[in-house]
Formats: sequence, structure tokens, C-alpha cells
Amino acid sequence: MTEEKSLGAFEKYLAFWVAACMAAGLILSQTMPGLSVALNAWQIRGISIPIGLCLFLMMYPAVLNLQLSELRKLMKNPKPIFLTIFSNWIVAPIVTVLLARYFLVGYDQLIVSLILLGSSPCTAMVLVWGSLADGNQEQNVINTSLNTVTIMFLYAPIVTLLTGIQNIPIDKGLLVLSVLVFIGLPMLLGYISKKYLTESRGETWFNETYKPVIGKISMIALLTTLVVLFSLNGDVLLNNPGLIVKVSTPLILGFVIVVGFNLLATKVIGLAYREAIISVIIGSSSHFEIAIATAISLYGIGSQAALGTTMGLFWEVPIMLALVYIGKWLNARGYWGK
Repeated sequence: MTEEKSLGAFEKYLAFWVAACMAAGLILSQTMPGLSVALNAWQIRGISIPIGLCLFLMMYPAVLNLQLSELRKLMKNPKPIFLTIFSNWIVAPIVTVLLARYFLVGYDQLIVSLILLGSSPCTAMVLVWGSLADGNQEQNVINTSLNTVTIMFLYAPIVTLLTGIQNIPIDKGLLVLSVLVFIGLPMLLGYISKKYLTESRGETWFNETYKPVIGKISMIALLTTLVVLFSLNGDVLLNNPGLIVKVSTPLILGFVIVVGFNLLATKVIGLAYREAIISVIIGSSSHFEIAIATAISLYGIGSQAALGTTMGLFWEVPIMLALVYIGKWLNARGYWGK
């Protein structure tokens, strides 16, 4: 119980902090426009250095949860694992691209932002949501470890395929570079640092001291990224408030459809609550860090694509928190049986 409360203390109000940072960014965009220009000018090969640093600090803690040894347990209870793979790599991308095609005609960058979100299964925040929901954390670790590995190889091809179907040209080189920089590099450094620190300081110190500290840094980086993103997107937002409504409609509807599919699927295949809720959470959430990073690399910090992926984060936090409570409510009423 203590662990769950400590995990939930900040996350319970994360939606508020996200909204507050967005508001702060909008205020900065109007009061200090020179800051946005200076930040936007600091980049290498189209990748913003300030945002890249923040996004790396968001990604690095996620890959510390990668446990390749856990992948040997995949066949121990395969049904929830296969369900989340199916939802992450088939259902979510298809639902997202169909909704984008219907609601965002003529807004290619917003379409790409939804594709980037729908093609990126979550590897970090689901550990928090799963703990708050009293789910099977062993399954959670197995699934997130699998997602961390598969996203490295499947993300770029899926995004390329779906944007190609929509006849939207993208820089495939920058897409691959984003995967290498924002997934490959943190994964490599995470593996090296985890191996070194567990050997030199012990696994207990690594899990109970190092990871919690790095996790807090990750949250600070997330909130800092939001302030910077919205300071740079401030004029776009304030001059085109309809864009928020336009991109939010398919985002929210997509969450509802995918969550509904996973809730129904877990019941049909006969999962118990602790496995079912993890499958629903992982199968319904997105890896917004890599989506934001890729959108910025492809189109720039002040782009509609960056705005769209950031709104994906804005809606995912309250929806996942709500899903935690909905899952507990359904379980109390015997939805999944025993």
C-alpha cells in the first residue's frame, strides 16, 4: 500500500500540472516572445537541443524498466500479452488513422501527429497507472519490456506505411534518426548505466534510490517540455483555437474506441481483473514522448504536428487516470468474474 500511495501522490494531480504548464507556456509566448525565438534557433540537424535534452530525460527513466530476462516469461500467460500486441500495433494505428482521415482532412501535420501517437505503444507511464489500478505488475514489466524492444524496430515502418497510405510525404531519414536518438540512445545508456550501477551499488540501491530520483527528474523534464512547447506554439494556438478542438475530437474518440475494444476483449478471452486491467491500460495508451520528439524533428517546435502530439499527452493523462477508477469500479461489480 505504501508503494502505491507514493506512486500516486504526484500522478493524482498530473492532469492539473499539465494544464498549468500549458497555461504558463501560453503566457510566456505573449510576454517573452524573444525566448521562443532563441530556443527555436538552438538546434542540430532539425533537432531542438533544449527539447531534445528534456525528451531524453523523459525517455531515459522509461528504459531503466527494460528487463530482457522478463521476456522469457512471455509464454507463461500469453493471452494478455498477445492482446496488447494486437491492440498496440494493429487496432490503435488503424483506428487512429481512420479517425484522422475523417476529421482532419486538409490538415496533413495534424494527421501525422495522430499517426505518431497511434503507432507508439507506451513503455513508461503504464507502470504508474498499473500500480494505481492494483494490476499484475509482473505482466506490466513483461509488456513494457516487450514494447521497448518492438518500438525500436516497428515504429518507423508503421509510421511510414500509414503516412504513405495518406499520401503525406515525410522525411524518412529524420524519422529513423528520431528513433535512434530518442529510443536507441536512451536504451543503450539505460542498459549500460543499469548494468554498472547494479554491479557496483547493488540492485536494491538501484531500484529504491536511483530509479525514484531519476523518475522525479523525468517528471520535471516532462513539465518543462510542456512549458517550452506551448511557449513556442502560443501564437498558433491563440490565433487558431479551433485547431485544439479539431485535433482533440479524434484524439478523445480514438481513446474511447480503443479502451472500449480492450475492455470487451479482456472479458471475451476470460482474463481476471489484475491481468485484464494491465492489458486495457497498455493496449490503450501511447508513447507520447517519442511522438512529440518525432513531430518536432519532422516539422519543428512551433508546428501543428508538435501541437497535435502535445494535445495527445494532454488528453491521455486524465483518460488513463479515469480508466484506473473505471477498472476498479467494473471489478467491484464482477465484470471480469474471478
